[in-house]
Amino acid sequence: MNTVQGLRHERILVVEDDPGVGETVRLLLSAASYHVELVSRGAEGLLRAVSGDFDLLVTDLRLPDQDGLSIIRGVRETGIDLPMILMTSFSSIDTAIEALRSGAVDYIIKPFSNDDFLHAVERALAERRVRRENALLKRSLKKAVGAAKIIGESAGIKNVYSLIAKVAPSDASILIQGESGTGKELVAQAIHYASPRSEGPFVPINCGAIPAELLESELFGHTKGAYTGAVTASEGLLREAHGGTMFLDEISELAPALQVKLLRVIQEKQVRPLGSKNVYRTDVRFLAASNRDLKQAMEDNTFRADLYYRLNVINISVPPLRERGNDVDILARHFVEQHSRRLGKRITGLSDELQQFLRSYHWPGNVRELENLIERAVILADSDVLTSQDFSDISKMETKTGSAGDFSEDAIGRSLSIEKYIEEFVRRYQHAYSESELAAMLGIGRKALWVRRNRWGLKRSGSRGQRAPAAPA
Repeated sequence: MNTVQGLRHERILVVEDDPGVGETVRLLLSAASYHVELVSRGAEGLLRAVSGDFDLLVTDLRLPDQDGLSIIRGVRETGIDLPMILMTSFSSIDTAIEALRSGAVDYIIKPFSNDDFLHAVERALAERRVRRENALLKRSLKKAVGAAKIIGESAGIKNVYSLIAKVAPSDASILIQGESGTGKELVAQAIHYASPRSEGPFVPINCGAIPAELLESELFGHTKGAYTGAVTASEGLLREAHGGTMFLDEISELAPALQVKLLRVIQEKQVRPLGSKNVYRTDVRFLAASNRDLKQAMEDNTFRADLYYRLNVINISVPPLRERGNDVDILARHFVEQHSRRLGKRITGLSDELQQFLRSYHWPGNVRELENLIERAVILADSDVLTSQDFSDISKMETKTGSAGDFSEDAIGRSLSIEKYIEEFVRRYQHAYSESELAAMLGIGRKALWVRRNRWGLKRSGSRGQRAPAAPA
């Protein structure tokens, strides 16, 4: 076999209890310019495999304290990217199948020729190199895409860019705060894809969109039969996020009992599925977001102080659109171009009158509201330039309540809380949009919107000719 110069730094762990075979394998790999570490017991091999920096594991099937399949399964459960080869003197189709199912990439029968062994090693390492190169390319692309999604040049959004660049390389928990629709999940994505975890999964969950009894199962997983309806087992999103980032949106809606369990996961880095006696190690970075003042919620005893301080290691505040100045123009042009291209329409710009209107409007739904209205206007537009007539719903609302300038200062007022903004938004536009559209524009689940309606005494009688929806399940 021709030795490639790049292989000189690759490290191989060999688990073999037969001194003669172990030394032969060590010498063979060393002669091929690999770095080799040799251990003779399974427990030590598993410990070294999960804690050491190795590129390949080669293990015998029969060992004094446990078999090689147990080592392979143990490594695979940690989620680390370590190719594994099983060696055995016992030729069996069943063993070969079991080895591959457990996570091995190859299976070698002893005695073997030197060339066959080295070819198997090179194949396993080559596949790993390709995976890593693809992951690196994917990471670079995602970084570019993630950064491109956050658009703007205002001082407030530039400060967000700066914070993302500073905090992304760390593993610290981050609390992202801002009104609904400001782009908190985009900030979370940008942090993830600019971090060392970018090759791992980004797993978002909206804590306000799922009932508490189902949210626990979604997060922690469950065993088969753990509760009525659990006909199959589920690993849960926390285990799915192993090696990556978990984004907990609307964290303020998390039930007190789940707050306790989440705090335990963050502190102990272990997950216990519902109905299981086993705990599993999890390596997850936590990003959380809220459109409510969590510090106030903590003082009101609706959010645990210990969880708040665990999540709020670093705080990023995303400014509302009304405080971002000319970013409204930049975002509007971006959304016009994006949706025109997607819909195959030739919209070349916005009229001066419309631009003035967009700058003066209060934007209670923030960037999400702007994009929603631009998309709707592009769909309905009859000319190649959007005008205020294409935003007739807002114009009609503004006619009833005063000018757009009045709306931003007097009709709502800057002193109102975020919840008041949401309430005012729903009151004004509940007959212009469907329930699902309102929830999407506000960045909350339909159930969360329904709960707020009840709190505010807003009994929905229907919108745009639709029957009033029942409470979401």
